[in-house]
Amino acid sequence: MAEPARRRKERAAPAPPALARLKGSAARDAARELDTLLHHRMRLGLISALAAAESLSFNDLKALLETSDGNLSVHARKLEDAGYVTCRKTFEHRRPRTDYSLTTRGRQALGRYLGHMEAIIRSARNTLGH
Repeated sequence: MAEPARRRKERAAPAPPALARLKGSAARDAARELDTLLHHRMRLGLISALAAAESLSFNDLKALLETSDGNLSVHARKLEDAGYVTCRKTFEHRRPRTDYSLTTRGRQALGRYLGHMEAIIRSARNTLGH
């Protein structure tokens, strides 16, 4: 008989094998705290590009990230829903233009993400003896 959904939710999920193998609690803690929203190639690329510029147009981001309209739209919307980026729609010579910029919350999230990645890298280097 299947276990009730309520009971399944109460159990703590076991640590993924990759986390269990990390040497040092700092690396494990940093890996657990990674922002899963940013831990995706397209979203990390998008937010990193916006961190280096005041704002970028949809077409600029699409070319920079070498992606499709639909793919960029989906990932930009997820970042927008999280409050990491803002979207501004205007018209330029009667043509629609969409510009994105990084919010303070997005800049802070990127800083935390980079800090966590640096901790993981430091731990891996220490393990390798570098």
